[in-house]
Amino acid sequence: MKIYKDLQQKRFESTYKKKKGILRRYARKSNNNKNDLNTPRNNQRSFNNNINNNDSIKIGNICRVIGSVVDVQFNGVDKPPAIHNALEVQNHEKRLVLEVMQHIGDGTVRTIAMDETEGLVRGQPVIDTGSPIQIPVGKECLGRIMNVIGEPIDDAGPISTNRKRPIFVDAPEFVDQVTTPEMLVTGIKVIDLLTPYPKGGKIGLFGGAGVGKTVLIQEMINNIAKAYGGVSVFTGVGERTREGNDLYHEMIESGVIDLKNKRNSKASLIYGQMNESPGARARVAMTGLTLAEHFRDEEHQDVLLFIDNIFRFMQAGSEVSTLLGRISSAVGYQPTLASEMGSLQERITSTKNGSITSVQAIYIPADDVTDPAPATAFTHFDSTTVLSRQISELGVYPAVDPLDSKSRLLDPTIVGKEHYQVAIEVQRILQNYKSLQDIIAVLGMDELSEEDKITVERARKIQKFMSQPFTTAKSFTGSEGRFVPLKDTIRSFKEIIEGKHDALPEAAFYMVGDIDEVVQKAEEIAKNSS
Repeated sequence: MKIYKDLQQKRFESTYKKKKGILRRYARKSNNNKNDLNTPRNNQRSFNNNINNNDSIKIGNICRVIGSVVDVQFNGVDKPPAIHNALEVQNHEKRLVLEVMQHIGDGTVRTIAMDETEGLVRGQPVIDTGSPIQIPVGKECLGRIMNVIGEPIDDAGPISTNRKRPIFVDAPEFVDQVTTPEMLVTGIKVIDLLTPYPKGGKIGLFGGAGVGKTVLIQEMINNIAKAYGGVSVFTGVGERTREGNDLYHEMIESGVIDLKNKRNSKASLIYGQMNESPGARARVAMTGLTLAEHFRDEEHQDVLLFIDNIFRFMQAGSEVSTLLGRISSAVGYQPTLASEMGSLQERITSTKNGSITSVQAIYIPADDVTDPAPATAFTHFDSTTVLSRQISELGVYPAVDPLDSKSRLLDPTIVGKEHYQVAIEVQRILQNYKSLQDIIAVLGMDELSEEDKITVERARKIQKFMSQPFTTAKSFTGSEGRFVPLKDTIRSFKEIIEGKHDALPEAAFYMVGDIDEVVQKAEEIAKNSS
């Protein structure tokens, strides 16, 4: 027993000496680097401006590493670090942040790494920052690309701001929220007519692989930045690095990002690509939302938050849940799927200070809308735009399904009587056409009544007219993009359903802007055929 006590005393003395040495080095390093807060190498830094108060700092040691899961033991502390606290690994070749996910007893916490864990060893010191991950915020972040922990990854130097904000905060109080419905015009005909987007609301873009979710988001960023001049935050969650690179260069070309004066830029990019660790992919949406909240609350701006793809957020949460040993729920998803989605979505709202309008792309696994991930997301959205593979196969882009897409704003008291009546009539014609397709397939067009023939012809023209050339897809289509004002959209569809253009060929309605362009294209077709 005496030998055991002696060993414990020696171990305590050794640990105490190590901690004193680490604190001295840590404080000295923080003083040297206090003016350079965002360089990756020097980010072993002061967190709460109280780093010199050694009693407030908890130091632990890594005791186990399994993939992205790192267990850290804190000896001699009253309480282990709180859940969601950020820990920083010391003596590592680059800054590595761990997030506390579980308390497993005896002063040990189980964490998830925000980056790769190669090179970690048992006994390596870890410091508790005393708060969740904090990221730089402010106008200095405009025109920049950051990762999940707020480090710049665009090789444009550090972000020169001392303002920081934790990625975990409570949603705004109910009394602070503003719910006055107001339409956000996107310049995309089919969306503005049939699924109008609410300003300060949540919008879901549902679709399988390759139906055009990312292209549609890129076009909306381009259109809304030019039309409204507001600030946009694009959050890439678990998507392709190539798409992020393309989006960055397209924003530079369109003037959304100003390389000469970044503060004149209208967008900030937060990336956690599909090759990142599950911890990074599970938290990068929170990072983007935190930056958007700053612009709303402190800068009093109307912010557009784009998340591509929210399914990857849920998928990463499933990976993290499995790594932590939790029992899976339906179809292998985490048992906390609904609460995790709710904690993110409830923070996306309008307040008295400003608004956050969120557009979220959602991948539908195997085109199954009953999958728990898209089904959980459905409940949070004010407007849902469903992209259909059947429509994309017809060559109609954007491949929006006009019958499955819905919006709570499509109400005569909000959008106006004329807009509502035109939208309902367009949907009625398309629904009738859908019900006639089986008869056409079996008996042909000749067996239809004259009224049904007119319905079919108008429906096909409406379907073609819902296509639209995009600015962001110019390199693929060779056509200049079109931004169609709402009044022109309503007027154009109204003239089609009234039969004013029944004599024009179907081809004239394909990939154009408003109805005036259809008439012009029909004249060109007639001239070329004669």
